[in-house]
Amino acid sequence: MAGYHTDSPSPSEGTEKPDYHAQQRALSPVEATHVGGTQFEDGSRLHRGLKARHITMIAIGGAIGTGLIIGTGQALARAGPGSIFISYTVVGFVVYLVMCALGEMAAWLPLPSGFTGYASRFCDPALGFALGYTYWFKYIIVTPNQLTAGSLVIQYWVDRDTVNPGVFIAIFWVAIVCINYFGIRFFGEFEFWLSSIKVVVIVGLIILSLVLALGGGPDHDRKGFRYWSDPGAFAEYIDEGATGRFLGFWSTMVTATFAYLGIELVGVTAGEAQNPRKTIPRAIKLTFYRIVFFYCLSVLLLGMLVPYNSEELAFATKASSSASASPFVVAIKLAGIKALPGIVNACILLFVFSASNSDLYIASRTLYGLASEGNAPAIFRRTDNRGVPLYALGLSAAFALLAFMNVSDDSKTVFGYFVNLVTIFGLLTWISILVTHIYWVRDRRAQNVPDTALAYRAPLGVAGSYGALFMCILIAITKNYSVFVHSDSYGDFDYKNFVTGYLGIPLYLILIFGYKLWTRSKGVKPHEADLWTGKDLIDREEEEFLAAKHAREAEKGGKRGGNWFYRTFVSWLF
Repeated sequence: MAGYHTDSPSPSEGTEKPDYHAQQRALSPVEATHVGGTQFEDGSRLHRGLKARHITMIAIGGAIGTGLIIGTGQALARAGPGSIFISYTVVGFVVYLVMCALGEMAAWLPLPSGFTGYASRFCDPALGFALGYTYWFKYIIVTPNQLTAGSLVIQYWVDRDTVNPGVFIAIFWVAIVCINYFGIRFFGEFEFWLSSIKVVVIVGLIILSLVLALGGGPDHDRKGFRYWSDPGAFAEYIDEGATGRFLGFWSTMVTATFAYLGIELVGVTAGEAQNPRKTIPRAIKLTFYRIVFFYCLSVLLLGMLVPYNSEELAFATKASSSASASPFVVAIKLAGIKALPGIVNACILLFVFSASNSDLYIASRTLYGLASEGNAPAIFRRTDNRGVPLYALGLSAAFALLAFMNVSDDSKTVFGYFVNLVTIFGLLTWISILVTHIYWVRDRRAQNVPDTALAYRAPLGVAGSYGALFMCILIAITKNYSVFVHSDSYGDFDYKNFVTGYLGIPLYLILIFGYKLWTRSKGVKPHEADLWTGKDLIDREEEEFLAAKHAREAEKGGKRGGNWFYRTFVSWLF
């Protein structure tokens, strides 16, 4: 494939490693208009319109969603407070390792095609092909699901018999298409403020939870860790005794994985970020602190406020995606506060709308990246004068119309099975990123690229990627373990959940080996891996951006530019 050669000489024969500085000097002017996932021609280039604050907030916004504010309720009821605290902490650390691996590659070469481009250039074009399509499948499934969730949230105020949910689905769909259509600057600013509100909401809920745990609520009951001893820290699930407690704990590993899905979207923004070698690593470095604060602390506090056998919590796990399903609301009700559920429901609606907006963005950019790599029709890499890939956006938006399947009650069950695919597609994405990073380390060592040349280096290096890869594969294999565990309450083998839960794995393998058979492609050899194409262009963009920034600061007398409100009131959170 023409997109995977290097412009600089890199010997594939012999044992001598090419010199890093010689590689830099050997970079020749790029003659092609499309090579290695990097666009150099007008009409197919993304615009770098995302500022540092946009990247930061999009990264944290991708990590805060309904999986945290709603999904933790079902996990708590099923497994207990100890289980969810351990699982969210363990999976959170795995996610951090995934982000570090991605950040190391993105800081070296911020490709418009994102991590699909890295997989193609550093590991195997077949892996890039499979990763790109499974990631796109995930987001064309999850976008209509988010639109449906938004219509369900509104039923808290407006009954479906009064106004058909399809009306709200149509309004949300038009809104997110327009936001994505108006360009990356508008999208970035819109998501910045939506994500800022999400952060304020979750911080408010965490502070409220801490106050309630310390006895500051209307009931003045200082709960502490009372519910960790009675009814207990670990609940039994499917089976009894230690086996049941372990099965309950392991079920929350899957719940935690679903809650964290989407946090890797910062890798998709690399092609549209200003000064990506600084903004992308900064956003990823802070992921660790966000995970500890927003996830680990919140589930710890929830376990202090709500016993896993609470009748209110049992009702919440059967409710739809509304305030009644949130364990935070259960905690508020148990404390005797009556005014907040409606406010929390409005916040959940905001969460869902922001998620659907960013999901459509990721779907369109993923399809654009596939086209940039030559793995999708070239029409999908065409952009308008704002740098928006209109055709990729149009096709992705068309799939979002699947949300209208949910207007009819009897189709919700069928659509629920499609949603089961999202988690496995997300896990396959993380697995692919980790495998790509392992190969990337191999490649740069073979080409004698020193650690000092990297703008960002993963703290635990390749060892961290191996450890995270093991955990991701283990969770992917055991994701739907309940279909194999028979008991009186579960009855016969649940083949429907088995098929939808694991369908992503054979599909992923078919894409990899089918691509290899069709194109006769082979894996990338370490000395032939293209670490360089497009790097000179990005280096020049970085120099021009920094020069313009310094010029603006000089005009202002050395004062820092940027958003005063963000620096003063929001940035301290990160």
